[in-house]
Amino acid sequence: MGTSQDSKSYKVVTYGCQMNVHDSERLSGLLEDAGYVKADQEGDPDLVVFNTCAVRENADNKLYGNLGQLAPAKTRNKEMQIAVGGCLAQKDRDTIVKRAPWVDVVFGTHNIGHLPALLERARIEQQAQVEILESLETFPSTLPTRRESAYAAWVAISVGCNNTCTFCIVPALRGKEEDRRPGDVLAEIEALVGEGVIEVTLLGQNVNAYGSDLGDREAFSKLLRAAGQIEGLERIRFTSPHPRDFTDDVIAAMAETPNVMHQLHMPMQSGSDTVLRAMKRSYRQERFLGIIRKVREAMPDAAISTDIIVGFPGETEEDFEQTMHAVREARFTNAFTFQYSKRPGTPAAEMDGQIPKAVVQERYNRLIALQEEISWEENKKQVGRTLEVLVAEGEGKKDDRTDRLSGRAPDNRLVHFTRPTEPVRPGDTVTVEITYAAPHHLLAEGPTLSVRRTRAGDAWEKRQGLPAAKPAGVMLGLPTIGVPAALPVVTGCGD
Repeated sequence: MGTSQDSKSYKVVTYGCQMNVHDSERLSGLLEDAGYVKADQEGDPDLVVFNTCAVRENADNKLYGNLGQLAPAKTRNKEMQIAVGGCLAQKDRDTIVKRAPWVDVVFGTHNIGHLPALLERARIEQQAQVEILESLETFPSTLPTRRESAYAAWVAISVGCNNTCTFCIVPALRGKEEDRRPGDVLAEIEALVGEGVIEVTLLGQNVNAYGSDLGDREAFSKLLRAAGQIEGLERIRFTSPHPRDFTDDVIAAMAETPNVMHQLHMPMQSGSDTVLRAMKRSYRQERFLGIIRKVREAMPDAAISTDIIVGFPGETEEDFEQTMHAVREARFTNAFTFQYSKRPGTPAAEMDGQIPKAVVQERYNRLIALQEEISWEENKKQVGRTLEVLVAEGEGKKDDRTDRLSGRAPDNRLVHFTRPTEPVRPGDTVTVEITYAAPHHLLAEGPTLSVRRTRAGDAWEKRQGLPAAKPAGVMLGLPTIGVPAALPVVTGCGD
């Protein structure tokens, strides 16, 4: 690679939650503003940025393993730079440079805007630069962005979290909740729609607590309704809400705003009141199921998904059976289930009653089997329905082999459909009839009923004239749900 600033190449590797993926888009935008270009697959990049996660127990092992693999490349190319940011950097600070002295820059969750300057300082001073701020300096959404999708986008409405869940370290690393002004959020959405985006996902560590920093308890429902008025915006989603803050005005806004999708991902974590109390989750099973009932009364077609942790310290068989009961009652479209693992720095890691691995595995297997059965039954109800599908890029791993395309229904179900005879682009929509259901996807095997070319498809097509964009890979963290198509993303870090 060349050594002039104009020709320096970069690669961003993202670990963890959707907030990290969104931050990585900002990091890419900052670097391109500074003259870097996205690296291709060949050769060593001039700069590698790791945007890290501290949620999983082995997060540091993953990072240091990858840093170790880069050491020979750094030896080959003295001009190469390596930067580490994100939650693990916020937590471990100077430890990173001690364990991997070939790292040039360590920066935290509150100062991603400083990366280009820190890289330049490291280059000039020939020593590692470690800068970790304790509070947010600039709201990330004011920074340049290099978005990975032409037709779907994240829009952050807040950062940080005011909850104290005992399994989660995120509040300690990202700080207290700070809300953006509604006018700034709406202005960003309008700008995105002007560029061709037709779907946005409102993003926050606890998205429906929006307004607590502004002194308005109904700020989130008002924001949904206001976004619904933006001409050209076809689909609005949000992730991830907390049951404590899920109020009736939000349900009404979802039901009454046509372009807010009838899709909800709301982490339950456990169905046991005892375990919820130990988790410091400020609701109980009946409160959670009551929200589900209200959502379905207002929107009978709503697709509802969740997160569940199995084997939290102290969980008894009776506690686990309460989780199974809640799953049967809620009938989630899908559930992302996790075996509890110690997360360094969290109160739960020090709790008595850690559950043996074999017990956790057996419970986990039972929960997976139940949820698979429910997911399949719920998806079978879609057979025979006619759906408008937003064509996606990279959603169908077998599309080339099967001569199909893939996309998302309004409720975010994944749909594979027969390739139409007329040209169709990511960002366009197709109308199809569902002919078959599997637990995790739907099939439309007949001919496409109609194709609608959109501004988003135009935007995707225009982007193809630019250098090919390769999404940063998400290497660690939770599975994806409710995500703009083709973005590597996951549910929240402990919502």
